[in-house]
Amino acid sequence: MELITQIAGLLKGYPIPESWLIPLVRISLVLMLLMVAGVVHWLAKGIFLKQIKRLAEYTKYQVDNILFENRVFHRLADFLPVLIIYIFLPEILEDSPFKHVAEVLVSILLIINIALIINATLNALQGIYLSFQFARNISIRPFIQVLKIGLFFISGILVLSLLLDKSPLYFLSGLGALTAILLLIFKDVLLGFVAGIQLIANRMVAPGDWIEVPQYGADGDVTDITLTTVKVQNWDKTITTIPTYALISESFKNWRSMPQSGGRRIKRALLLDQNSIRFCDQTMLGRFSKMQLLKDYIEDRKKQIDEHNQNNQIDEKDRVSGRSMTNIGVFRVYVENYLKNHPMINQKMTFLVRQLPPSDKGLPIEIYVFCKDTDWGRYESIQADIFDHILAVVAEFELRLFQNPTGADFAANYVE
Repeated sequence: MELITQIAGLLKGYPIPESWLIPLVRISLVLMLLMVAGVVHWLAKGIFLKQIKRLAEYTKYQVDNILFENRVFHRLADFLPVLIIYIFLPEILEDSPFKHVAEVLVSILLIINIALIINATLNALQGIYLSFQFARNISIRPFIQVLKIGLFFISGILVLSLLLDKSPLYFLSGLGALTAILLLIFKDVLLGFVAGIQLIANRMVAPGDWIEVPQYGADGDVTDITLTTVKVQNWDKTITTIPTYALISESFKNWRSMPQSGGRRIKRALLLDQNSIRFCDQTMLGRFSKMQLLKDYIEDRKKQIDEHNQNNQIDEKDRVSGRSMTNIGVFRVYVENYLKNHPMINQKMTFLVRQLPPSDKGLPIEIYVFCKDTDWGRYESIQADIFDHILAVVAEFELRLFQNPTGADFAANYVE
């Protein structure tokens, strides 16, 4: 105020009404303050930010790039002129009737800018966190969103307290009566927050996991976990949105451990016509013994069978009383040996070639093994190659695959 009075005294010699001197000086100083704030903002935006961007591109660290991309420095540049006005404007408007209104408006701008700076910083912290490898297993986005909600809630309370000239405690004390309404409004947020903590603490799901949630028609990769929803990109490229708390209250399947285990399951059965199952004669055994994967087995098995039949005085022609090989048994051994020698089958994991109970559709021979390559496309190609070969060699064992007759089968029989 003393400065304004001194400047007004210097202007008394000019043809200006004395009652106008102090208001004119105040207006002039306010305009000068706004010009200074504008120049600071221009320097910060035009020079400071460019230098920061060049420095970020020059350094090998990603932190400064992430801070720049999330506009942290931009928010600081916007904050500086507001801070200058907040500091000097009350001094200029001392004893002015507009002082209170100006202080309120500038304080609101200051609160908003501080909230935006903190919001940008939280975004940058999330970006920095995501740059680490372990971030794939634990998502902090729900917690960041909770902090943002708290930030803007507090900012809103402070703005209201300035506009209505009330203490922030006045509004906070009034929230007690609105607890039930607030719980109803923020029900999904609260449930999502609690569910997010459980999901993260138990490592139930993380971005990048392949999950199946049949209740919501979801089958694909998790792309995003937020405070209230989990986004899943299905294999047909559609997006399914699931409430976060649904993954706690309902069951779902997570395939994360599959690629981590080093094997992807192959489980498929061949249906063989039971009418094609028979004992092996010498011609068949002679042909089987020439197969590289069966040569040793046929020799060893023949010795065991001959020894057993001789010890029990069973005629080799009596196949009912004695032991003998069957074409389906030899076929099963062939499949086992073929898979044991396959370079893409993981021999350290479950390995089964088994018979399942026969049915009206034939006798199932199930292959239950694990492929070393877990990539979906390559896995399907490897699985197809394996069954291409097995289906093609079934006839070599004088077995037939079962399938329901088609119109072509009836037509062929009719022609004959």
